[in-house]
Amino acid sequence: MIYIIYLICIILAYSFGSVPSSVWIGKLFYNKDVREFGSKNAGATNTFRVLGKKAGIPVLLFDILKGWLAVKLAYLAFSNGSPSDETYTNLKLLLGFVAVIGHIFPVYVGFRGGKGVATLMGVVLAINPYAALISMVLFVVVWLSTNYISLASMCGAILYPITIIIYYKFQIPSLVFFSIAVAVLVLITHQKNIERLLSGTEGKMRLIKKHEQNKEVTEFDVPDKL
Repeated sequence: MIYIIYLICIILAYSFGSVPSSVWIGKLFYNKDVREFGSKNAGATNTFRVLGKKAGIPVLLFDILKGWLAVKLAYLAFSNGSPSDETYTNLKLLLGFVAVIGHIFPVYVGFRGGKGVATLMGVVLAINPYAALISMVLFVVVWLSTNYISLASMCGAILYPITIIIYYKFQIPSLVFFSIAVAVLVLITHQKNIERLLSGTEGKMRLIKKHEQNKEVTEFDVPDKL
């Protein structure tokens, strides 16, 4: 019976991850498929670029939420029992991974999704919110001080496994491995950003109020990493 519940949770996690909020919002409210413009993926950043912040912000929040909800499905599997910390954590990691796969390969829109970073952020928040929040604080500090969201992402990602190791002291090896994998994945996906940072050509993401013809203009310069 428990394996049937596992299977149901896995299917639900994939279903959550597959919800293509950017595609549906784009088609419903803007008559655009974001996958046909910009970087041609269904991520939150491309939504910012193609549709603007009014669409980008809810897409970003929803992509984070679906990763968080997928991990919380583990409660269903153990609603009638008390598993070990390691068993429980392993299931949460599995469900989070499945949700990210769903985001990248969404069944609802022909398996053409985003890069999964925002959904992974939701997974990280659900697994250990304290470690995630510490990384997010560093992320915000670096972002606000440099305006480089790519640099902020990498700094936050590198801090995450360090915090996990300090918090758990290797008591749950799978979680330590996951945290290191997250950091490595972020560094790999930011390879081009690293090159641009070193050459001084990296784009910035910032809110700059400019007065141009008596109008306030908000400027977005967003790297393609969500």
